[in-house]
Amino acid sequence: MLHPQVTAAGALRRRPAAGLDPLARLEATRAAMEEAVDLECGPALPLPVVVDVDADGVPGRLYAAKPDAPLFVYLHGGGWCYGSIETVDRMCRRIADRSGVSVLSVDYRLAPEHVFPAALDDVETVLKFARNADLGVDPTRLAIGGDSAGAQLATIAARRQRDAATPLDQQILIYPALDPMTAGESYAELGEYGLDRASIKLAWETYVPDPRLRLTPDVAIFATPDLAGMPPTLIITAEYDVLRDEGADYADALAAAGVPVVHTRYMGMNHGFARKLAVIDAARAATDQVAFSLRAALLF
Repeated sequence: MLHPQVTAAGALRRRPAAGLDPLARLEATRAAMEEAVDLECGPALPLPVVVDVDADGVPGRLYAAKPDAPLFVYLHGGGWCYGSIETVDRMCRRIADRSGVSVLSVDYRLAPEHVFPAALDDVETVLKFARNADLGVDPTRLAIGGDSAGAQLATIAARRQRDAATPLDQQILIYPALDPMTAGESYAELGEYGLDRASIKLAWETYVPDPRLRLTPDVAIFATPDLAGMPPTLIITAEYDVLRDEGADYADALAAAGVPVVHTRYMGMNHGFARKLAVIDAARAATDQVAFSLRAALLF
């Protein structure tokens, strides 16, 4: 059963008016996500350090609860087309506060203005920057994560770092979008709960317009021949989310490759719940799970 808090939260955000042309609808949706932050996510938790940074041309925001802490690079969701460091600001603050790990949130370039591989290139630029810049963090302890489209970017970047012999210490994937073919049974079963196959297909097609690229390893993690050596992983999925099955399938594939993995499914939740800290109890639980997982992986 869908949790009543999820139903109530769905009524908070202003929806773009019908009949808008695609570009106007895109801009309206982006604006609506940011306008809903205070209602959905609550007040901004104060931290000793919250500063916007220029990571070699890629905008970001650094959150630090204490100096010389490990670093968690976070990639927001939004179908590669929406979202920003503002839409995950409250989540990143809570993670930094609860974990004692610094968080660098990335404002990667969005489609359709910037299609694949622009966002992935931005993530790699930030990782290189984080390892070499003086940010007041410990870059030798480095994790990556994200939600939805951001989780897809995170796991592709983690695989590329593994292949470059600069492996990351952990990856955290919140309801990851991993299958460009949208083949999971959950697409047929769960399309009425806020996200459906048509919207995910459109997101993939917007991010990667060339269909020949959608099943390459830099887009589809399931196209990676061997997942051995990927970082220890936390995957969070939601019971009423069309992306549920591909997140579970990836957890199984990592485990089969010998990668330590924890997969937690939040019952009664739908896609996008985890950042809605002000209105969904499970969002706070999921964010705290991320924080405690980072503490265990990077501080002990």
